[in-house]
Amino acid sequence: MPHTLRITLLWLCTALFLARVMGQILVGVYHTPLLPEWKEWYSGLLPYPWLLLSQLLLLMFMTVVNVDTARRSGRFHVVSTTARGWLKLFAALYAGSMVVRYAYRMVTMPEERWFGGTIPIWFHFVLAAWVWLVGMRSPSSTSEKH
Repeated sequence: MPHTLRITLLWLCTALFLARVMGQILVGVYHTPLLPEWKEWYSGLLPYPWLLLSQLLLLMFMTVVNVDTARRSGRFHVVSTTARGWLKLFAALYAGSMVVRYAYRMVTMPEERWFGGTIPIWFHFVLAAWVWLVGMRSPSSTSEKH
């Protein structure tokens, strides 16, 4: 995958996750009718203030990783083949666990089939895609076509 496409996709995943966080804040504060209800955004596994804090910290981390990856240097630029492999394995397991979570939800809550309460699950897929992209190898800058 060309480096510029990879970076664009990393930023797209980050922007989608930011939109999810902002959407949940808008629903929580303003109860906007344009967005799904609160119960669709929040699984309740973590108290919301802690969830919001963790989401904001994750967004900051994603931004730093995106910048380092775009520059091809920095603490979070992944150069190790082993580290890339572990990141892709983690991303695959993470996405796979969301498939299981989705299936479990569909079996235990048939009244919400197919999309009820699944916003958190879909955005975990976005995060898994981001981790996969971080673990991908970009062509070297000398061999990449501009």
